[in-house]
Parts: sequence; C-alpha cells; structure tokens
Amino acid sequence: MKTVAKIIAVAVTAAVVVVSNPLASFANGGKNEKVAPSQEQVSVKYQGTTNNTIAFKVEFDNTTGEKFTLIIKNDNGDVVYHNQYSEAHFSKNVYFENTDADIHPTFIIRTANNSEIVRQFQVTKTLTENTTVTQL
Repeated sequence: MKTVAKIIAVAVTAAVVVVSNPLASFANGGKNEKVAPSQEQVSVKYQGTTNNTIAFKVEFDNTTGEKFTLIIKNDNGDVVYHNQYSEAHFSKNVYFENTDADIHPTFIIRTANNSEIVRQFQVTKTLTENTTVTQL
C-alpha cells in the first residue's frame, strides 16, 4: 500500500512539473525569454540636500519579479554600491556625503539577462552670498 502511495506521489509531482513549465512560458507570450525592462520602469530622482547628505530615490517597477542588481558608481567609475533584489515594486533612498566637491553618481539597474538601464547625474554646488544694507 505504501508503494502505491509513493508511485502516486511521484506521478503527481511529475505531472505538476510537466504542466507548470509550459504554463509559465505562456505568461511570456508562449516564449521562455527574459524581457528587458523599459526606460519608463526605472526612475531615479534627486530628493534634495541637507548639510550632511545628498539624497536620491531609486524606483523600479519590476513587473516580472525577476532578480536585478542595483549598482551605483562614483565619479571615477568605481562601484560604491552593489546589491541584488527581486521586489516587484522596488524603492530605495540613497544618500551621498555632502562635500564641497561636485559629484557625478551613476545608477545602473542590471537584469538577469544583462540588460542595463543607466541614469547619470551631476550635482554642482553654487555658493551665493546675500548682503543686506540697512540705513541707520
């Protein structure tokens, strides 16, 4: 009796694997290809500056739910941040140290099929001096 139960369990498992794989491919138009994200799915916005930080918000509408990597590079092209995610609606605040120098951060979303969406920024500081004259 236990042997019959094992055979049935193996048969059901095999049937699920055989049936689910073609169904998964139908979700992508009948193809088993990975779809590259569009430019509109990625948003990187400058959020503002405080005395200590420069803030950006990175958002990615990952409709497929596949793994992707967020890479951030500095002015020299050195990777300063690299992490993998798989959220469908990804949102992350990124902070840079606020220094006197201009910065040129590059944000890259890289998907599993090595498609990349790149956003580059230049943050330039301008010092403005206000002078007030009051008649006595």
